[in-house]
Amino acid sequence: MKLQKEPDCLKIAFYGKGGIGKSTVAANISVALAMQGLKTLHIGCDPKADSTRCLVGRKVPTVLQQLQAKQLGISRQDIVFPGFGGVNCIEAGGPEAGIGCAGRGIITMMEELKYLELWDEAWDTVIYDVLGDVVCGGFSVPMREGYADTIYIVTSSEFMSVYAANNIMKAISRSQETRPVILGGLVHNCRNPESSRVAVEQFAYLTHTRVVAEVPFSREIALAELEGKTVLEKFPDSEVACFFKDLAGVITEDQVYRPVKALEDDELEKLSHYVLDLELRKG
Repeated sequence: MKLQKEPDCLKIAFYGKGGIGKSTVAANISVALAMQGLKTLHIGCDPKADSTRCLVGRKVPTVLQQLQAKQLGISRQDIVFPGFGGVNCIEAGGPEAGIGCAGRGIITMMEELKYLELWDEAWDTVIYDVLGDVVCGGFSVPMREGYADTIYIVTSSEFMSVYAANNIMKAISRSQETRPVILGGLVHNCRNPESSRVAVEQFAYLTHTRVVAEVPFSREIALAELEGKTVLEKFPDSEVACFFKDLAGVITEDQVYRPVKALEDDELEKLSHYVLDLELRKG
């Protein structure tokens, strides 16, 4: 599968451990870009199908659901939904728990979007929200097949979040063997005040990347999501809304290609002891 797109289209994917906040970051970035006048397509690639909820205000039918329900085929209007700020939204969807492969759902969606000629539209930017706990063949499709050129990893300093981020880096490294995928950097999400920027910066240093931003711990984010909205819609004048607007500017800057260096298991263990030492010093 080859993506036929204009060369100046920004194709950015946000990866991260489930529950780390990648959907929040991706959705708010999509709105911020659309507010700049960019024709934006937001694609959710997480079996939870929650990425577009804060953009549309409700759960939308997924591509897989529509394919199952409409045996004669689906149209653009069956899967593309208007979101806040003019963002166009699509959810891949996934199988029921314990049945099928969620990664295969992403592959099926990509094939269907190609069939419907969605890629022929003049998009300025395409944003993907991709689960990063398990980077199987399906979940790596956006980076491997050319649907995304730049990857950002959302993480906290929690070990399992860093572990997932490191696995994503391994997938990027493999993809770099066939195409120039760029790791834009890490987005440190302070889901709680205890998350350590120093630890995330150390991980970035060891993997030869950077921390591009730190999402502040914010009550506004939680309140907006409970209402099914982005921060930019619910609290447009808040500090965290300004943060997402600034971050949108950062990620659209030209990125420098560098080979990704994921950590080996023993290096991850050393990093975990480093984080533990930081925590003990706090006490």
